[in-house]
Amino acid sequence: MAKRVAVIGSGTSGLSAIKCCLDEGLEPTCFERSDDIGGLWRFTEKVEDGRASIYRSVVTNTCKEMMCYSDFPMPDHFPNYLHNSKIMEYYRLYAKHFDLIRHIQFKTVVCSVKKCQDFATTGQWEVITEVDGRQKSAIFDAVLVCVGHHVEHYLPLDSFPGIEKFKGQHFHSRFYKTPEEFQGKKVLVVGMGNSGADLAVELSHVSAPVFLSTRRGSWIMSRVYDNGLPWDCLFNTRLANWFRNALPPSIAIWLNTRKMNQRFDHANYGLQPQDSRQWKEPLFNDDLPSRITCGYVMVKPDVIEFTESSAKFEDGTVEENIDVIIFSTGYRYSFPFLDESIIKIENNNASLFKSMFPSRLEKPTLAVLGLIQPLGPIMPTAELQARWATRVFKGLCKFPSSNEIREDIEKKKEILFQRFGKLQGNSLQVDYIEYLDELASEIGTNPNRLSLFLTDPKLALEVFFGACSPFHYRLFGPGKWPGARNAILTNWDRILKATRHRVVKQTSDQLSIPVLPMLLFLITLLVAVFLFY
Repeated sequence: MAKRVAVIGSGTSGLSAIKCCLDEGLEPTCFERSDDIGGLWRFTEKVEDGRASIYRSVVTNTCKEMMCYSDFPMPDHFPNYLHNSKIMEYYRLYAKHFDLIRHIQFKTVVCSVKKCQDFATTGQWEVITEVDGRQKSAIFDAVLVCVGHHVEHYLPLDSFPGIEKFKGQHFHSRFYKTPEEFQGKKVLVVGMGNSGADLAVELSHVSAPVFLSTRRGSWIMSRVYDNGLPWDCLFNTRLANWFRNALPPSIAIWLNTRKMNQRFDHANYGLQPQDSRQWKEPLFNDDLPSRITCGYVMVKPDVIEFTESSAKFEDGTVEENIDVIIFSTGYRYSFPFLDESIIKIENNNASLFKSMFPSRLEKPTLAVLGLIQPLGPIMPTAELQARWATRVFKGLCKFPSSNEIREDIEKKKEILFQRFGKLQGNSLQVDYIEYLDELASEIGTNPNRLSLFLTDPKLALEVFFGACSPFHYRLFGPGKWPGARNAILTNWDRILKATRHRVVKQTSDQLSIPVLPMLLFLITLLVAVFLFY
């Protein structure tokens, strides 16, 4: 009899979890508290309890070629960066193609997940669910938790003296949907992550100026990167990642600062991170610098006090007659259906082996998917997590001892602190390519660059120098997909098709390439790779 697996949630991670279970001959049952798939990416007019919420205008920060599932490319007519409705269209295509919906029980809330009495020998779980006020219990051989980390909003009002006196409207960005109701109002956005910057820019079209308060600042990146290409297709290559990690941290950060300031000087815009000596994840916004320089958005330092209608900032300035305060102060994650003896969260940090498996379980039969924050897409990362977890459940992948798990967790914590610091918001950070390769090595699907150079040089060059797309992890090993090679080699064709709606004839000057210098450069890099990588 196939092992039964409970999948909690049918968003990005949940859909791939169902599919990976089926690939391994497991029997998945997915519990979804809402009435549809999509999780974070499904826009609704009203905020739903227990589910992530987005505003109507949300667009992806990662390119379609980087964020698709590894054996199901996005339609080539899709734009490179997708509105949330397009993501939902893709999810529906994926679910239909692999026949996933029949494994999902909608409008079903998971109340608790508990170890069975004989867990030490069976590794089984009792899952109690509720539908229409009636509870039901079932036994499962394994559990995949796919609830994400954008559900429980973080709103530290105690950190803002005087907020109780404020007579205007104030709320967390989770509850923002559209800008129309703020027409003509004076708005202050507190917190400058991706959501805070998006809201400030969007609101500045109906309510100018909008004040954007930031405690630490941030680097701003555009989706449109060098030569007009998607940022992540150039940033997340194996060569670039190898180069960044091979450098001393101080030099890597200096180069990053220099690159970030090429487009505009962040200090002149009041945006430069407070501590430039540590890596800080950039935020993605194509319009923020323009809205600032045109006077529609004004960047302010940290708020130190509120009054009935004003905000006083760290630099002593005061803005009067504020109508609305939107707190874009992030999220905390929790697992209310799990006992703390299984996963204990301290300072927004859980002790999970490879960001997935609880460290104190006698049997590795429960894993958390998608509880990470790479500088890259979540979709293929969660999928690779699911591929590994399902093979662990089947006993096909060797699982380390308790001591090895603890040592690995402590080692990763130290690396995390060195690279990203100890701020709460950095607790989920991972190095995108490094993490994917680590998981792929556990499965046996990590691309062998040396073998590729000997057997398929054309593909090898694209794998090492090109974008590290999800298809790289379908070239070899379990789950190998016959279409992976072609998907990798036609990656740039699909990217350019999304923007070339008017074909322009290129001149010979535009097409000319200094062939000899390029060849010398490639040969030098290849020698370096074989010697040091």
